Amino acid sequence: MSDPTSLPPPDQVSASDGHEPAAAAEAPTPKHPVTAPNAVDADILARAQAGDHQAFAQLYSLHKRRIYSLCLRMVGNVAEAEDLTQEAFLQLHRKIATFRGDSAFSTWLHRLAINVVLMQLRKKGLSLISLDEAMEPAPEEGPGRSFGAPDLTLSGAIDRLALQRAVASLPAGYRLIFILHDIEGFEHNEIAAMLDCSIGNSKSQLHKARLKLRDALKSNPQQEVRP
Repeated sequence: MSDPTSLPPPDQVSASDGHEPAAAAEAPTPKHPVTAPNAVDADILARAQAGDHQAFAQLYSLHKRRIYSLCLRMVGNVAEAEDLTQEAFLQLHRKIATFRGDSAFSTWLHRLAINVVLMQLRKKGLSLISLDEAMEPAPEEGPGRSFGAPDLTLSGAIDRLALQRAVASLPAGYRLIFILHDIEGFEHNEIAAMLDCSIGNSKSQLHKARLKLRDALKSNPQQEVRP
């Protein structure tokens, strides 16, 4: 690959990928982020950092679906998500040499993608709470409280489409935390590294996001599915 701008859309990388844009919002994603856990993957990353375009294409193939999934869930539009995914990998191509391994590569890449998505949301001028606002601890919060336990009230009895609509209605900051933790499967320490916040803030904002989801679903009881 001689030019990163020629990267195919996430759904067209390989015929065996089985990824369809229209169904992307419903496609399951792996619960464990892709990292570089062995010498082979580390070699791919090192070669990409040295300017090897084939190695960069391999990184794209390994990570494109998760980045596309994040973009799609944040913006809710297939074409826009594809554009944002392309932009995220263009940013990666420009900045990959600066990756020093202080965090997992997937964490670092997601941070690039998150910045791209948030910049787009701000450009659109949506009346959404900013990520910075979402990361601010509320005055009534006391120290040391943890909200990391699974919220059982949000599992099992709620229609999937209703939940997707409720997630889409969350302010951007809360939606991002919920997607990263409850959908993409990142741990709070990884999210904290991505968003430059504390682990406690990540847990707190996830708790708030779940409360907002519960309220949204309660306001539409006809969307709940009987157990």
